[in-house]
Amino acid sequence: MAIELTSTAFSEGQMIPARYSCDGQDVSPPLAWSGVPEKAQSMALICDDPDAPVGTWDHWVLFNIPTDTSSLPEGVPTDPTLESGAVNGTNSWGRPGYGGPCPPGGTHRYFF
Repeated sequence: MAIELTSTAFSEGQMIPARYSCDGQDVSPPLAWSGVPEKAQSMALICDDPDAPVGTWDHWVLFNIPTDTSSLPEGVPTDPTLESGAVNGTNSWGRPGYGGPCPPGGTHRYFF
């Protein structure tokens, strides 16, 4: 069983629109998923860039996501703890929440 993650803002392999980057509004994209195992107690979401010159760069670390959650809207708050109880971990910029793509040296890959 695999969890499938999708976004209405872009498809797998496509460029992430500027709106979700440091060149735009730098808000998190809308995401939805399915296939969460029944025995899961909570979920985590990581968005990272393995092509960063300093090694893998974490753009978003969100954990303690309730298992009855199946999507996140655009622009999730960067508060340390969300209303749902989910927790924004510290990204590679040293702050909680989403930090959009801002790649030095050209196009990078991003994994959610």
